[in-house]
Amino acid sequence: MSADGAAYAQPTPRRLYVHDDLSDPVTRDFGAGSPAATAARELLGLLARDRERVRVLTLGEQVEAVAAQGPHPRFETAVGIGAAGERVARALHDRTGWFPRIRGVGLTREEDGEGGYRLVSTEPADLKAQLDDLADCASLAVVDDTVFSGLTMHGVIEALPADARARTRAFCLRGVAESIAASAALCPITAGVVAPGRRLDEVSFINASGLVRRVAIRRRGQPPLAFFDRPEWIRAWFPAVHREVLALCREVNALVEPHDLGALGDGTG
Repeated sequence: MSADGAAYAQPTPRRLYVHDDLSDPVTRDFGAGSPAATAARELLGLLARDRERVRVLTLGEQVEAVAAQGPHPRFETAVGIGAAGERVARALHDRTGWFPRIRGVGLTREEDGEGGYRLVSTEPADLKAQLDDLADCASLAVVDDTVFSGLTMHGVIEALPADARARTRAFCLRGVAESIAASAALCPITAGVVAPGRRLDEVSFINASGLVRRVAIRRRGQPPLAFFDRPEWIRAWFPAVHREVLALCREVNALVEPHDLGALGDGTG
């Protein structure tokens, strides 16, 4: 793979969904009138101008879309995949009461340096060891923010003890239809926003936080990157306004990166 990440080139999708996990935490941490919040709003507004191709999603609308597919009895345990999955589980529980006990599993995907991705544990224990104590769980929910490739969701479900998997339902806020269908072959799954089409070419999902925060692109043996660190990706996703988007991404990054915005995304999917 070349140094600029050419092996991970992004096409221009016909439909691009941008989850706004940036506006609220920046406003909370810096204030509504701060330069960081102002620049973040300008960035999201710029992305939303392309109404035919780009759709900006809010947390609230996605939570409501999942909740509308209930109700469900309370699950004994909900497993959030990564920090993002835990946040989604808490947001869903606040709305529905489904997940009174939430625990996390440390897992993300990482570029393998050969154009593909691999699952890596972010905890000292491997994935199976993190899940072994769930074998006797009476009812289990597995929660992620996005099911795009399905790599993280499939990895967790397949790593569950067999008895627990039979009592498991998966949840996500958004995902690609073909990846949701593949997850449904492992266990039932409830998704908020489901987009049809081929991944990358026809439909893609990104987190707004990934545009500006160096956590979105995890690389084997190298520091993580933000999406703006790969300008060719910004050009592919936002061809008409890529220069303006790139400038705003860099501006927001310079304002927020010295701070730890714990509510931002962590690159699972």
